[in-house]
Amino acid sequence: MEFKSKDEKRLEQRLEELHKDVSKKQKFEDAVASLNSLLRDHYASASPSLRKLYYGVVCRVATVLKTRYTSPGFWAAGLALFRLAQSLVSDPAEKAHLLSCISEAQQVVHQENDPPQPSSSPNQGYLFEGHLTVDREPPQPQWLVQSNLMTAALAAGSSSVPSLPELGNDDSNNSESAVNLLQSLIDNLDSVFPPGIMDDVRAAPRVPPASKRVVANLPVITITEEVLKKLGEEAECAICKENLVVNDKMQELPCKHTFHPPCLKPWLDEHNSCPICRHELQTDDHAYESWKEREREAEEDRKGAANAVRGGEYMYV
Repeated sequence: MEFKSKDEKRLEQRLEELHKDVSKKQKFEDAVASLNSLLRDHYASASPSLRKLYYGVVCRVATVLKTRYTSPGFWAAGLALFRLAQSLVSDPAEKAHLLSCISEAQQVVHQENDPPQPSSSPNQGYLFEGHLTVDREPPQPQWLVQSNLMTAALAAGSSSVPSLPELGNDDSNNSESAVNLLQSLIDNLDSVFPPGIMDDVRAAPRVPPASKRVVANLPVITITEEVLKKLGEEAECAICKENLVVNDKMQELPCKHTFHPPCLKPWLDEHNSCPICRHELQTDDHAYESWKEREREAEEDRKGAANAVRGGEYMYV
């Protein structure tokens, strides 16, 4: 079992804070600057597990830049971070991924520092939020390119499945078009998922039981005649199915569902959720709680990307 010193635990806690702060626009640049300092001062002496945590936060910066922020200042800060991290890591897959991040950041920063010369053509503007701009339309982000490819492939695929009497030469052409579109999507996956990035993908961990401290602090209420009247005569404990009676002691979960304490304890010894609504309680498993936080952040990113696709606009947030 790996021993962690107090200093390493403090660094681990600080990195977890930075992992959250880079998702907040007001804190992004300060968080990246702090991460730069930690990398310079502590990465060389960090344990393997702590180095993985450093790399995870740097990857989070890259993900946030690609899905949320377009400000050149943010990308410039990210570029400096990627260069420093790439000079420190030793894993080939991590180096390759960071090189791709550096390349993408350089393109964004270069476009800002060396903008293309305006054309004499009068049709250079594009519609943004209902208004015709005077600027050139920015290149589509890679995730949007892939989304368009997938939509086109699915549309072509569905149109190429006719009824039997309609089969003919045109159908083979449609099928070939669908295959070509799908192949194009597959060929471009490497640009969306750089080498090594899929190594960090983990399956959902086994759900641990509820925290002992949380369970011990759950409130216990007494069923009174007034409460029983509100619940109805057929009110029962959802676990043992016995009808409730006056003076029954019931343990209440945060979702307000109640159960007999002797019934609830065995359940929470194996699960971390309400037996009725599946509202989750906190656990004592740090890895599982971190996974849940990453899933919440990933869901925010997916919703932001979906919103951008539906609105047909870029995410200037």
